Parts: sequence; C-alpha cells; structure tokens
Amino acid sequence: MRNRFFLLAAAVLLLWAVPAAAREIYVNNIDGDDRAAGRQPQAAADLSGPVQTIAKALRLAESGDHVVLAKTAQPYRESVSLVGSRHSGYPHQPLVIEGNAAILDGSAQVPPQAWEPYRGAVFRFRPPQMGYQQLFLDDRPAVRVAVSPQAGSPPPLGPLRWCFLDGQIYFCVEPMKLPEDYHLSCCRLATGITLYHVEHVEIIGLTVQGFQVDGISAFNTARDVRLAEVVCRGNGRSGVTVGGASQVEIEASLLGNNGQAQLLTLPHSETQVRNSRLLSNTAPGWVDQGGWVTIDGKRSEGGLDDSRAAEKPPKPGQ
Repeated sequence: MRNRFFLLAAAVLLLWAVPAAAREIYVNNIDGDDRAAGRQPQAAADLSGPVQTIAKALRLAESGDHVVLAKTAQPYRESVSLVGSRHSGYPHQPLVIEGNAAILDGSAQVPPQAWEPYRGAVFRFRPPQMGYQQLFLDDRPAVRVAVSPQAGSPPPLGPLRWCFLDGQIYFCVEPMKLPEDYHLSCCRLATGITLYHVEHVEIIGLTVQGFQVDGISAFNTARDVRLAEVVCRGNGRSGVTVGGASQVEIEASLLGNNGQAQLLTLPHSETQVRNSRLLSNTAPGWVDQGGWVTIDGKRSEGGLDDSRAAEKPPKPGQ
C-alpha cells in the first residue's frame, strides 16, 4: 500500500513537470477579430479564427505557446510586452512569436498641416515624442543626415534628406513639391517588444521598426531569449537593447538605420551574436555600455562600428 502511494505521488509530480502541448494562436491584423479565440488562421463565423492584435494573442497565451502572425499588406501598429512566467516557455518548448516576415511598426503619419517652412526647400515640425526620433518615407527609414546636438542650425540637406535638431525634424522636399506630397511618418510608440522577467522565448522572422526608443528591449532578467531572422530598423535609440541580467542570442538577423546604436548592451547582460549584420550606416553597429558579448563565437568588448557576416541574413523588407 505504501509503495503504491509513493508511485502515485511520483506519477503526479512527473505530470506536473511535463509541459502541456504548445498551442498555436493565430493573429491577422486585417481579417482577425479580438473577440475570436485565435485557434485557426482563417476567419470563421464561430469566432474560432485569428485575433487582430498581438496584444490580444499574448493575453490568450500560456507558457510555451506559439503566437503566429500573418504577413498582411499592413504593419502591426502596436507595442507589446512579455512579462513573467505566463509569457515564458520551457527549455525544450519555448514561447514563440513567429513573424512570417510581418512588420511591427511604432510610427504614425505626420499631419500635413504640422509642417512649417524653414528655409528654401526645407520644412520642419516638432513631434510630440522628442527624446529620440526617426523619419519614415513610404514606411521605410528616410536618409538621415548627422548633426551635432550643439549645432545652432541644421546642416545642408539634399532632397529627401532629413535631420533632427533641438526637438524638431527638418526635411528637404524635391523641386516643386511640398511635405503633403509625401507619405511621411515618425515615431509614436516607445518600444516594440519589451521582455521582462521571462525565459525560454523565441522571436522569429519579424521586422520591428519606427519605435521611439528600442525595437526590441530585453529590459530585465530576460533569460534564454533567441532572436532569429529579425530585422530591427529605423528605431529612435537602438534596434536591440540587452540589459539587466538578460541573456539574448541574435542569429541570422539584420540591425541597421537605428538612431544611437544598432545593438546596445548594458551591465550584467549576456549577448551572443551569430551570422548577423550590425550596420554602421546611421550609428555604431554595437555600443558597449557593459555586459558580456560574443560575436561569431569570439568574446568582444568596447563596441563595434560594423559587423557583416559572410553568410547574408535577410535583407530589409523581406
């Protein structure tokens, strides 16, 4: 009898230790509905089809689930956070956000009436979010001209070039055109994906752009996080920030066109970069403010202007 009791107790403990099978939660920002259950990729009358927002999918998600995004003609315009055990996975069953080359975008269109003439073909406007900024032309980062914060006036700007000075965006139009002739947008939301006190998480095949601070931020104690085939571009501060005792692996990814750093590492963090490109086109490829960093298996420190892997990861927009 006693042996049967111990065997039963051991069986119960074993069941508790085995994670439930991962569920797939489908998201479609055009055909989805946040009243739906997200159980299948196509919309259905019984509301079993996709939800409309990533935030709703994460409210439905449990440990080790897969959030599957549909790539549509429109970016996902939201900011999301993964927090705690519910948004974590297991060593052999991570919680996954599968982007399928979708775009997560934190920008908003600049109202045409917000622009005022500055000088010649240059116009300017003051965005509400001023700490960091980016300007987008047709939903892609416009060409930025570097300017010192101590400068008294903006540098010369060629057509379709811009700069950010004293909290204002300056943009040069083409001959015979005005700002309202373009689709121009700037950063509105703070951070694309924030990871806080999570572990065993994967983000795969997602483009993150247009956020005022960071595209992806492993803010604090985000352990065993894998970013694979991600593109982080046109964010105000950095494409990816790793800090606060977080452990992040960046694989086959592209970071470029960000404002202050493509990759920013902070004290007590660990970052592994493999087969990825950290471009120095608008800012250093990696700004080292602390932490432990390896690039293609080699321990590195002090930052990096540019890192280009021999095998090319996805191009921007793919």
